[in-house]
Amino acid sequence: MSGKIIAGFIVIISLIAGAAIYYLQVYAFYEEVTPSGTDDVMLTASATGTPEPIAYEDFRAINADSSPIRYRACFTTTQDLDGLRASYETYDNPEPLVAPRWFSCFDASEVGAALEAGTAHAFMGTANIEYGIDRVVAIMPDGRGFVWHQINHCGEVVFDGRPVPQDCPPKPEGN
Repeated sequence: MSGKIIAGFIVIISLIAGAAIYYLQVYAFYEEVTPSGTDDVMLTASATGTPEPIAYEDFRAINADSSPIRYRACFTTTQDLDGLRASYETYDNPEPLVAPRWFSCFDASEVGAALEAGTAHAFMGTANIEYGIDRVVAIMPDGRGFVWHQINHCGEVVFDGRPVPQDCPPKPEGN
């Protein structure tokens, strides 16, 4: 009889732990980002190599201090996609990261499919917004936009413990 009680106790503790882990991953660490209203959406200008704000509306974003790649945002813009392509840097190999289900405006599958089909375009938002992490902005032809953080080639190498490549900025002290 005591074996059944112990097994039941283990199952109950496992269910509680599983529910806690799920909650922590999906809800607990994320916070809504308060938009500034002026520079929440920035693209890197081809001419200067510096990020510049673009016109946007309906901005929503989430972030978490627990990881530099948890940032996700959605917005709309009335700026012409062809005009943006002519003025701002393209982001090579964009890979939208999945957002929690409750942040319903950001659908990584839809964005990824549109990028692969060539109907959406990915831009460099801000390079090395945090060492080894780029802010990527994708814009659809209908004006919907999406933002996420993605590990860049410098981050991939350095985070694996290998030396900093020649074409990368030096790693900040203490990291």
